[in-house]
Amino acid sequence: MQLRISKQSEIPIREQIAEQIIFRIATDELKPGLYADLVRRSWLARRKGRRLIVRSQDEFTRVTRGQDLDAMINAVIRVARQGGHSLQELRQRVRERLLAQPPDHLLVIDDDPGLRQLLQEEIRKAVRWPLRGCSGEELRTNRGLAVGALPVVAQHHLPEVVSLLPETRPAISVTYCLADEHLRMIQNLREPSIIALVSVSEVFLKTAQGLLAPIIESRHTLSEFIWPLRKASGIRAADLVLCDSIAFDQVKHPKRVLYRLIVPSALEYIATAMASYQKQ
Repeated sequence: MQLRISKQSEIPIREQIAEQIIFRIATDELKPGLYADLVRRSWLARRKGRRLIVRSQDEFTRVTRGQDLDAMINAVIRVARQGGHSLQELRQRVRERLLAQPPDHLLVIDDDPGLRQLLQEEIRKAVRWPLRGCSGEELRTNRGLAVGALPVVAQHHLPEVVSLLPETRPAISVTYCLADEHLRMIQNLREPSIIALVSVSEVFLKTAQGLLAPIIESRHTLSEFIWPLRKASGIRAADLVLCDSIAFDQVKHPKRVLYRLIVPSALEYIATAMASYQKQ
């Protein structure tokens, strides 16, 4: 099919192409099946309630990449079967090879969704690597989550997950920051005060409450708030607001104070470890 296009014409090129195609369909010069073939090969896309459209370059790239990967997988399966190998053998060998490859992302493991979110946020701000997260139970039921990952877990939770991870790639353990500075801040309050704790994690709030209780005693009032807040009135009345890394960026209060969960040395170690793996 030949199309003639004129850039000097007042008629837009898009309209020139469309009308010439319509003409060739009407004159039976354009045979049935061409569009179906172009859809099958991902050059055109069908949209519900709309005509066929040309795929954008980004969309076409995504589709063809997916098709290429599926084609490669299908070819490997076919060759393995022809060679007399079972699918179970293929699965095991592929998993072994994947585990032997350098990691391409970090996997943050923690059973508390809030703490997991905090760990991911602090690591994301310090290390420019893709991040995923899961609970220990999710990893226990799906060991494949560790494929391609460098695991990261709080030091006190490491014994619980070490048996779930590949021996060739042990987890990086992170230590939490001390709260000495925050404790001194409360001790130095001269007047009875309202102290607010704001966090995305119930576990964070519970731990902080137990840590601050001996200092708060009956002199101060301690209030806990899970983020996001339902009402901000309680925080506005506080004299001091202690926030985790996520809440700190969102809370609007002149006396808000940040508590970082991960010690800086642990973040530096994560960056160094990922860099060393990438050089392999």
